[in-house]
Amino acid sequence: MSVLKICYHGNCFDGVSSAAVFSRFYEERINPGWDRTFQPMMHRAGGLFDEDVFDGDENAIVDFKYCDSARLTWWFDHHKSAFLTPQDEAHYRADQSGRKFVDASYKSCTKFIADVGANRFGFDIGPLRDLIDWANMIDGALYESAAQPVLMKEDALKLAMVIESDRDQQLIERIIRDLAARPLREVACAPYVLERVEPLAARHQRAIEIIRRTARVVGPVVFFDVAGEDMEGYSKFIPYYLHPGVTYSVSVSQSTFRSKVSVGSNPWAVRPRTHDLAAICERYGGGGHAVVAAISLAPESLDDARSIAAGIVEELQS
Repeated sequence: MSVLKICYHGNCFDGVSSAAVFSRFYEERINPGWDRTFQPMMHRAGGLFDEDVFDGDENAIVDFKYCDSARLTWWFDHHKSAFLTPQDEAHYRADQSGRKFVDASYKSCTKFIADVGANRFGFDIGPLRDLIDWANMIDGALYESAAQPVLMKEDALKLAMVIESDRDQQLIERIIRDLAARPLREVACAPYVLERVEPLAARHQRAIEIIRRTARVVGPVVFFDVAGEDMEGYSKFIPYYLHPGVTYSVSVSQSTFRSKVSVGSNPWAVRPRTHDLAAICERYGGGGHAVVAAISLAPESLDDARSIAAGIVEELQS
């Protein structure tokens, strides 16, 4: 059987939703009956793609940076920092396949895929409307307040917590396949999802207390260093919930595969954002969106991450 390989932004609600929407689109409008395999991609120092990642008969990347591999047949991204190098961008610009797309004006890659699929290929997005809307809200931070994503009363937000925090990739793949075939609410309330919610909710509460304890406000910026605290995947809205008066957040964290500097802006800030956070992070090899971005370094480069973070905190005060 022919195989479609889908590489998606790992431990990200928009990445998982993009994989689900693209999977259904491909099944209904491109090659029905093909098997589909999934692989999470994570930002890290150095090259993002191993040579053997594109091992399908067709290969797709959704909600992640471009790769100039001759084996890449589909690509969708909505990040301002969509290309690692100018050469990658030139390779994309020269592509004539009509199957590679980027548009940084979209809040979520999920909605971007849905719109391209509907407008160019006649894909019926009606059954996926709830998933598309929630992905757009979550990735675009279109919440009523910082309390909504932190308190997580809605089923979709609890599912997002599982996707962003759980490291069991077989579980995440099951969620992708179910989201492609079943309503979002039904997947969010499935027993195999609900059994993950309670322990992850306890971890989420611990993250709130750690950030409450470690954060310090410097002018319009809240800064916290949680390296050594097993905080990969914490909610980026916690600092705005705890410190609603700030405009920006800068943090340092560490996991087994990277030291990370995260930079964000408060969607509800009294003082508006005046800096392009993607442009700032691009100077250090990172990127993202104008409103939220990050830098990934090698795990052993924690001191460098801390130095970069201190420089960004100083810059954001100007």
